[in-house]
Amino acid sequence: DARTCCLNPATTTHRQMTDEQLAAAGIPAGLVRLSCGLEDKEDLLADLQQALAGIAE
Repeated sequence: DARTCCLNPATTTHRQMTDEQLAAAGIPAGLVRLSCGLEDKEDLLADLQQALAGIAE
């Protein structure tokens, strides 16, 4: 996809795996995967800063 995607593999792409299988594959429950798309880098950075600021609160 040409858009940026941010997801948690343990609950999306690898949701069929057990906790033990995830651990063996090196996929922790809190892992976040960021696939950058074609957006302007400044827009991406601003979006990430906003998202991370929300977590810190």
